[in-house]
Amino acid sequence: MARHLDKPYVILVSIDGFGASFLTRYDTPVLDSIAAEGVRADALIPVYPTLTFPNHYSIATGLYPARHRLIGNRFPSADRSGFYSLRDREAVGDGSWYGGLPAWVAAEQQGMVTAAYFFVGTEAEISGVRPTYWNPFNPSVGGNVRVDQVLEWLALPAERRPHFITLYFEHVDRATHDYGVGSAQSLGAIALVEGWLQRLRDGIAALPVADQVYLLVVSDHGQAGYRPGATPFVIDEVVNLDGVRAIDHGSVSFLYFDEPDPTRANVICELINEVWRFGQAVVPGGAPAAWKLRDDSLLPDVIAQADPQYAVMASRRNPVGLSAGDHGWAPEFAEMHGIFLATGPRLPQALRIPAIDAVDVYPLMMTILELEADGPGDGDPGRLLPLLGPELQP
Repeated sequence: MARHLDKPYVILVSIDGFGASFLTRYDTPVLDSIAAEGVRADALIPVYPTLTFPNHYSIATGLYPARHRLIGNRFPSADRSGFYSLRDREAVGDGSWYGGLPAWVAAEQQGMVTAAYFFVGTEAEISGVRPTYWNPFNPSVGGNVRVDQVLEWLALPAERRPHFITLYFEHVDRATHDYGVGSAQSLGAIALVEGWLQRLRDGIAALPVADQVYLLVVSDHGQAGYRPGATPFVIDEVVNLDGVRAIDHGSVSFLYFDEPDPTRANVICELINEVWRFGQAVVPGGAPAAWKLRDDSLLPDVIAQADPQYAVMASRRNPVGLSAGDHGWAPEFAEMHGIFLATGPRLPQALRIPAIDAVDVYPLMMTILELEADGPGDGDPGRLLPLLGPELQP
């Protein structure tokens, strides 16, 4: 639509699993230069649960999972008749699982062209809409290919050029899962992503629209290791799990009942909490306020959340293979915190700001693009919008 042609461009880059502490612990010259040229938050505090799909979708929608409904990487439908899994291509592409109004859908509905080189939700028709340009997730596609496609999109004729673009790198998350935080492989993955980010920045600088581009770099969560020698807490050694479906993540176990039974849920929590020294079991309505949960049929009947670096599993019959690095612990745990860095024509330079929440990114993107949101979100506009020049503030 012609009215969007003169608007700025927003590139949202996600580095899956890149912890806030990585910026100071490891060599990250490209990310450091982005911070020096723009804004860096002390951390991006993830939503609960600190898993990939809920957090990416909260960044995209400005909503907590209880509102946008993508409550995990794997979970059953409210009536238990269906199941969502990040590895199920049919489910991932089924828009009925996704609530809220992600930024690319809002933009497309308002006549703006968008594009995605991977991002949670971009493969599905949400409210009947996909990005104009999108790609089904394929980890075999190299980082240079992804970056070069973004640059090609930005070089298209104005009427076909996307103003909102997502770009996703899973490599740091994968390396830290497989080999651990700080391993040679994880440092190699960080170096790879840094190289792709520099390729992106160099390419943007060579484009005629360079002075109109906002680059936002985020991560969905951080990573940590399990405590050496710590054995997982086994739930069915304490309570009977007949009629219960368990979804284990190592750091947390979600229990879904075949039939709703609030009394049983509370009893299970009490029995677990009497003996578990390194974790807690809660019903959603009784979870810590910081998790932003509520009583909802989509949420687990019982959440068994291990303390940082400890593990839990439902049963030894289906043991959890603990990875070298992991996430899924409560968002209060500093090692779960991600990053937020941003540069753009109306953002200040070399500014360090306090930590923000994952849901705070959405109001910034919508304001830069001059788009209308679909009702109030969960993000705090006061966190990031004051950074913009007065011409872009609402």
